Amino acid sequence: MGWTGLKAAVLAGGGCRIEGELPPGAVARSTAGPGAGGAGAVFFSHGNRRVRVPLGADGPALLIVRDDGSAELSCGGERVEGRLEPVGLHCPRQAFITVSESCLFDCAYCPVPGSRGPRKTVEEIVGLVESVAGSVDAISLTSGVAVSIEEEEEYVCRVVGALRRFGLPIGVSIFPTPATPARLYALGVAEVKFNLETATPELFAAHCPGLPYGTVRDALAAAVPLFGRGHVFSNVLVGLGETDDELDACVDELVALGVVPVLRPLTPAARCRNLARPTPERLVRAARHLSRALGRAGLDPSGAVSMCGACTGCDLAAWRDL
Repeated sequence: MGWTGLKAAVLAGGGCRIEGELPPGAVARSTAGPGAGGAGAVFFSHGNRRVRVPLGADGPALLIVRDDGSAELSCGGERVEGRLEPVGLHCPRQAFITVSESCLFDCAYCPVPGSRGPRKTVEEIVGLVESVAGSVDAISLTSGVAVSIEEEEEYVCRVVGALRRFGLPIGVSIFPTPATPARLYALGVAEVKFNLETATPELFAAHCPGLPYGTVRDALAAAVPLFGRGHVFSNVLVGLGETDDELDACVDELVALGVVPVLRPLTPAARCRNLARPTPERLVRAARHLSRALGRAGLDPSGAVSMCGACTGCDLAAWRDL
């Protein structure tokens, strides 16, 4: 399967042994989502494809780093030559910033609520972008919910306003209110990602108590006419107990709206730490279904300019990896 099999095995494996010296600026660390607080990761690229490789000797992947800057990644019986990409902020070619590193809500798969991280000031965020502005193509913002959903939206909108002077496309992923799509569009945001997280409303209720599933779905539907087909995204975690049929139905529903599903393999963490990662075979099957769904809808995510749709390091992206 070549690249597809290799990437699926790395994403399902959860760790990588390193041989050789990692170059300066290669390690990225997460402050949001299920990967928050981990040992970090590196980004391995092969042509225009890339994969985020978590550091950790307990996983099945092996990365050999050479003095000339080249690298070799092997996993699941596959081996590919490539290189390590320098990280802008969090991922290559982007200033990807977590605004609030804490959250009032307690989603079962996410360690952020227990970390009680700080909220970055507007000035601090501007300074972070200034530090990498010459080496990135986009600014991406994500955030927990520090005070309330409405207050977080207001704060992130202030941040967006302060970042417009850089002249870079800005992508935003926050928990939305009904007004969020229109507010972000009016500020000149290029792309949005509102995360359904689970394949079914029932799983969402079980894993994200206190959060309204319908608000996210309505915000996605409202965002497509504003930002355009292929520029509205939604994470869907694979491995929370959904069946393949339920996952496929969620993908089909999102694609019919003009929304691009980002099929994110579960990282076992928080109260989901005892769940199994999805197998490589399941990730490939899901990506192939997504590819067919995108084709039927005439939906092309390859023009994404920010966030996960442009990076694709953490997911088996149907438009790039198959």
